[in-house]
Amino acid sequence: MSKNSIKINTQEDILYNNILSLSRNKLFFTKFGLADTFQNRIYLIFIHISFLFIKIKQNNQKEIYKIFYQKMFDLIFKNIELNMREIGYGDIVTNKNMKFLVKTFYNILLNCENLNWRSLNLKKMFFFKYLEHNNMKKKADNVPLIEYFDKYQAFCLDLSLDSVLKGDLNFRYK
Repeated sequence: MSKNSIKINTQEDILYNNILSLSRNKLFFTKFGLADTFQNRIYLIFIHISFLFIKIKQNNQKEIYKIFYQKMFDLIFKNIELNMREIGYGDIVTNKNMKFLVKTFYNILLNCENLNWRSLNLKKMFFFKYLEHNNMKKKADNVPLIEYFDKYQAFCLDLSLDSVLKGDLNFRYK
């Protein structure tokens, strides 16, 4: 006898799925010329979530935001680990990669906190460091990618904290 279980999406699940949709946008792989790789998708998730974490951090005195931040962090890395195992990575490789990814995430988060104040060349270097491009021309001139994340950052900073907690992330790049 099998039980029919209904998975109830938590606020974190909803936000994670919205972040996933943003990071899988074909715009990154067509207009911006990014390589469609597992690593690029992870880094796009990290960059997208970083701006939301920065928003949450602004009001992190309240316990609800600290709990949400931690649950979101745990969910992201749990899903990445599951995906690595589905791809076929073994325990040793997965554990090694997870340690590296946590470190990389915090580096991206720290860079995103100050990204708004950086020059165009420093922004180019940031994206050049983390995101692999299909060709050198797109890599050298990734201004549209920078514009995307400038607009996304402004969008995130304008969101209400309730919207973030509910997973309401209706960012549209034009």
